[in-house]
Amino acid sequence: MITQRSMMLAIWLTTAIVLAFALGFAGCAIEHGDRGSLRTSQSSSLTTSRPPAPASATYAHATRRGSRRPRFAVGLRVFTFIDYSRLVNVPGVGLVPRTLVTVVRYPAAGSPTRVDVVGAPPASAAGPFPLLVFGHGFAVTPAVYAPLLRAWARAGYIVAAPVFPLENANAPGGPNESDLVNQPGDMSLVISRMLAVSAHSNSAFARLINRRAIAVAGQSDGGETALAVAYDRSLLDPRVRAAVILSGAEIPGVGRFDFPAPSPPLLATQGTADVVNLPSRTNAFFDIAPAPKYLLTLLGAPHLGPYTDEQPQLGIVERVTIAFLDRYLKHIASAGNQLMAAGDVPGVSVLHADR
Repeated sequence: MITQRSMMLAIWLTTAIVLAFALGFAGCAIEHGDRGSLRTSQSSSLTTSRPPAPASATYAHATRRGSRRPRFAVGLRVFTFIDYSRLVNVPGVGLVPRTLVTVVRYPAAGSPTRVDVVGAPPASAAGPFPLLVFGHGFAVTPAVYAPLLRAWARAGYIVAAPVFPLENANAPGGPNESDLVNQPGDMSLVISRMLAVSAHSNSAFARLINRRAIAVAGQSDGGETALAVAYDRSLLDPRVRAAVILSGAEIPGVGRFDFPAPSPPLLATQGTADVVNLPSRTNAFFDIAPAPKYLLTLLGAPHLGPYTDEQPQLGIVERVTIAFLDRYLKHIASAGNQLMAAGDVPGVSVLHADR
């Protein structure tokens, strides 16, 4: 029988393990909110600076349709969301509610930089901003994707990246891919909890999220998770308005990937030298997806590098994904042409579009 004390101890131990090893954070101060979530503010071992001065009103002016797209400073906060309705069997701990430590980057006040500013005040005057929930791949954490996630936040997106309980690199007992089938529920939970944070008048994120502009993204197993949330009839979340699938595929033996209407716009990416997620697996879902859809083919690229540190592929992925999100979440008409221009790089990448 699970007692309340043992349950909370298990949650605390699991969260501490993830925070200490998977994210590399130290100096944690936890702020207790409602029973469904905990909000954390932490110091980071990532490159950071002091919180900048408040944003000027020029941000809001620049985000108007047809205006030049602004770039923002990037703030970083960590939230812990607990789902008491679903249990996970953590090796060495036992059955506990699913606990999702979630790294959130967001447009912050101050001059744009390429570092994360822990706890920076949001650029609220320019909001609300679209929400992008990102799923990491198997046996890694969101930390390896930091440059890409930071680029999205710098472009005006709130990027929430949960650490999946059993698939992350530092999961107790080692990563366990059998938990993949539960991750679509995790991604939907993060959407719900982030919207709740934005709806709370006393939250630092109050009214910061545009609830009508939500996208999911992911790489490898995280891509499979995002694909299910966007297009699997039995798992989809109707709040999703766009999907970015980075070297991902359908979750084997789960659900029905029949892209029920109305299906959100799709951007898929695939390296031709990827031996983990073969190009045929991306083609299998891309071919049956309805328009609008885009496929970025990275010539000679492997499975993980184009989304972490491999150049010029990472830069191309950043520009293509941002243009895609600008087109379908921010409804910037000119982003469609920028998307095509960014994706076609001779000898490096090719973008196929069905608009």
